[in-house]
Amino acid sequence: MEMIAGLAHGFSVAALPANLLACFIGVLLGSLVGVLPGIGPNAGMALLIPLTFAMPPEAAIIMLAGIYYGSMYGGSTTAILLNVPGEAASVMTAVDGYQMAKKGRPGPALAIAAIGSFVAGTLGIVGIMLVGPGLAELALRFGPPEYFVLAAAGLVFLCGLSTNPFHIAFIMVGLGLAISTVGIDPITGTQRFTFGFTQLAQGIDLVPVIMGLYGIAEVLTMMEEGEQKARLTKVRFRDLVPSWLEAKMSFWPIMRGSVLGFLIGLVPGPATVVSSFLSYRVEKRLSRTPERFGHGAIEGVAGPESANNSATAGAMVPMFALGIAFSPATAMLLAALVIHGVQPGPMFMLNAPDVFWGVIASMYIGNLLLLVLNLPLVHVFVSVLKLPQNVLAAMVMILCLVGTYSINNSLLDIWIMVIAGALGYGLRKLKVDPSPLVIALVLGPMIEKSLRQTMFLANGEWGLILTRPICVGVVAALMLLFAGNALFKWRRRLPAGAALD
Repeated sequence: MEMIAGLAHGFSVAALPANLLACFIGVLLGSLVGVLPGIGPNAGMALLIPLTFAMPPEAAIIMLAGIYYGSMYGGSTTAILLNVPGEAASVMTAVDGYQMAKKGRPGPALAIAAIGSFVAGTLGIVGIMLVGPGLAELALRFGPPEYFVLAAAGLVFLCGLSTNPFHIAFIMVGLGLAISTVGIDPITGTQRFTFGFTQLAQGIDLVPVIMGLYGIAEVLTMMEEGEQKARLTKVRFRDLVPSWLEAKMSFWPIMRGSVLGFLIGLVPGPATVVSSFLSYRVEKRLSRTPERFGHGAIEGVAGPESANNSATAGAMVPMFALGIAFSPATAMLLAALVIHGVQPGPMFMLNAPDVFWGVIASMYIGNLLLLVLNLPLVHVFVSVLKLPQNVLAAMVMILCLVGTYSINNSLLDIWIMVIAGALGYGLRKLKVDPSPLVIALVLGPMIEKSLRQTMFLANGEWGLILTRPICVGVVAALMLLFAGNALFKWRRRLPAGAALD
């Protein structure tokens, strides 16, 4: 009953005209961000955080959340019509979706992608309502040792799941942790790693770093690549209706992708990307005709698109319930909550019910809006790709500069953004994913604070961690995951049939 009452209260908050407008703007911008290759929800949210400063917390988070899950819808549009994934999570959608478009069936592919996204997004919201309160109640038992172990284990697990080699991901995590220590020591109050620059005492903010790593790096990439013209595939509205057989073949992939994506969203790492790849492999493994995959199998569109949308909801659970972000996008939501004076964590639902339940209810509304927007307006979104690259790059650059300066009215943030942009561009050239750096920058202050509190409680003895059941459980689960992964890799290296001898 409490859940139903909370959801009813959430709809009363989400139905306010200002919040409805924020939801519409968020999902519309999310679709556009998803359509534009390379921009992604991280840069889109970072660019627009400064615009939310004058908004109430509910409207601000509703809009930013709309950009997050809305970008998953937009990414499938260009993946199917142009073979250009707008989002990394839509790479697997392009494999079979574009083949369907080449065979004259782009409409059903777009329709199944949108319907699968809607169903998975809705089921994911139900998952937040069911899992979130229980996880928050469990989090009330957390002390400094539990938070330290959970955050540290999350970073180690992220290194293992990253698209980078483990040692590269480990270096990126170390760099992010080092950056997080710049500024004022939270316990002694002394300056550290400021190198004589008083301005660095304010620390290095998350938003300029993300704007640089994603926004400025994307501008530099655009300038390097120059103009690129894409050939659009024509789609009429009446062609969007899938056949009965296509709908039937898509049902179970959508259901499996929804569950799989939500579960993967609960753990650290690039959940939307991992879930889409894993869902594709599951559907191909379960199919009676796996040879169709890669040549226009509708299941190869339904499964991954459902998984990446459900993963966005799953990734919000630890952010809301624990106050811990395990992905760059949820890190942006976490930063926005803190900027607006709202502290996520175990007491979030009690201390800020308008924000929590308002966002949950708005996601129901937003998913319905996305379904309505993304089917009839396919070509409107894709036509954005016709904008000249130099115009688009200039718009992104201006938004980055104005947005970064408006946070603290500090030129230091501009320089940080420029340096992060150069770093992000270099990482792109080296094909290194900067996500571990961003997550480490977010979790760094929590890890440091909880570690020092743990050492204070234990008089410097690490043995305290081994006496806490939750800590032991997290460490044991992490060791089992890595042991299972090592065993899997070992079995794959064996010659065929050797594992049975």
